[in-house]
Amino acid sequence: MKVHTMSLMHNLSRLSLTAALSLTAAGSALAHAHLKSAAPAGDSAVAAPATLELHFSEGVDLKFSGVSLTGPDQKAIATGDTAHAGNDEASLSVPVTAKLAPGKYTVQWHVLSKDGHKVKGSYSFDVKP
Repeated sequence: MKVHTMSLMHNLSRLSLTAALSLTAAGSALAHAHLKSAAPAGDSAVAAPATLELHFSEGVDLKFSGVSLTGPDQKAIATGDTAHAGNDEASLSVPVTAKLAPGKYTVQWHVLSKDGHKVKGSYSFDVKP
């Protein structure tokens, strides 16, 4: 009986360790910076914005992150330097230096999370007449 109990305890310890490692790996996979909100918002119709502002689920490294804007004709739109909005390391703020005509615009972004993961994405908005 004693040997059987020890074997059971050993198997439970291995199972607990395996479960803990699996949870840690799952937590790491979920740790990437995800776009939580943006202004202008995706699929919105707005007056021409002076700034693009993107907010992420965690801090992003400004040196290795960026935002670009393309217009209705798929040409790049002039923007200023990307910065954090205020002291929020989980945000990017980009001044739009060009005058935006009515039409559909696409924002493409890429970030390096503070935890070292690279993430990218895009969304569109319409500038109304």
